[in-house]
Amino acid sequence: MIIRSKAPLRLGLAGGGSDVSPYSDLYGGLILNATINLSAYCTIETQEGDWVQIDAYDADAHLRCPLGDMLEGAPDLIRGVYARVVKDFGPVPGAFSITTYNDAPAGSGLGTSSTMVVCILKCFAEWMNLPLGDYEIARLAYEIERKDLALAGGKQDQYAAAFGGFNYMEFLRDDIVIVNPLKIKSWIVDELESSLVLYYTGRSRSSAAIISEQQKNTSSGNATAIEAMHRIKQSSQDMKFALLKGDMGEFGRILGQAWEDKKKMAGAITNPVIQEAFDTAIGAGALSGKVSGAGGGGFMMLMVPPARKMAVVQALGKLPGQVVPFQFTERGAHAWRVYETDKVPEVWKR
Repeated sequence: MIIRSKAPLRLGLAGGGSDVSPYSDLYGGLILNATINLSAYCTIETQEGDWVQIDAYDADAHLRCPLGDMLEGAPDLIRGVYARVVKDFGPVPGAFSITTYNDAPAGSGLGTSSTMVVCILKCFAEWMNLPLGDYEIARLAYEIERKDLALAGGKQDQYAAAFGGFNYMEFLRDDIVIVNPLKIKSWIVDELESSLVLYYTGRSRSSAAIISEQQKNTSSGNATAIEAMHRIKQSSQDMKFALLKGDMGEFGRILGQAWEDKKKMAGAITNPVIQEAFDTAIGAGALSGKVSGAGGGGFMMLMVPPARKMAVVQALGKLPGQVVPFQFTERGAHAWRVYETDKVPEVWKR
């Protein structure tokens, strides 16, 4: 049997960081995000024997583990999902191989790690017929990554991957999350796609140090950082209204102001590579922008008048990074069964 799953990556449009504890526990968080047609992928194929073959291209890891040893030595995300599934739902049906890969590199700011956890979990849920809805998948993925594996980060990515589409999310005390799907008119989505340039700086980053500094600033009562985060949280509500009305000018203004506030949260959020890309884009006609995710590298979103879009793309093309075409997507994480392995076309076995 072959089981596959797919989960979409996301653009953090506004409110990023307000979903991270302790801020979300003390003040509540608000996030506006949207999934795009870049994804994480997982395949589980049942096998004979008592082993697990792991090919995690996203982690550059290829190894074989005994089935019963909780996959010690496996990449963290696969090991974490497997251990939690066995703990909560019992042993897997038998030996298997698992293959994972991602459309974007780790540290891209598009939520790759959390999306991969959702994707792997969705694949196991399909294989084992686990009764897990979108909220359950997202919550379990969050617990695996943040609690079981103790990896630093927020809560938005798991819910974005599980639900898909444009979502306005509320993060409350005790890890309570409310996902409010937004019904955006098709012409507004088209206009937004026409007005955004997604640029990969060519520089991935670890978000852990940046998030740690943000958490320290909140815990220590750093007034400048906390006030900046209050404004960032408010920007998600303001941007939601602008998006629903199709006010691209206001959307771009909020995007730029939120980036200025974001830079006050931690010293490593921006750097000369990011600033050069901003200066180049603005010089070619872009209006504003921000880095998606914690900052420090990865992908940048740039708001551009559609008539100036190609001028901005050409200007950025002279830098070491890469402009990545994208579209918004509505579908969240999903899984499906293919067929028995003995029916795989011969050409796939070569």
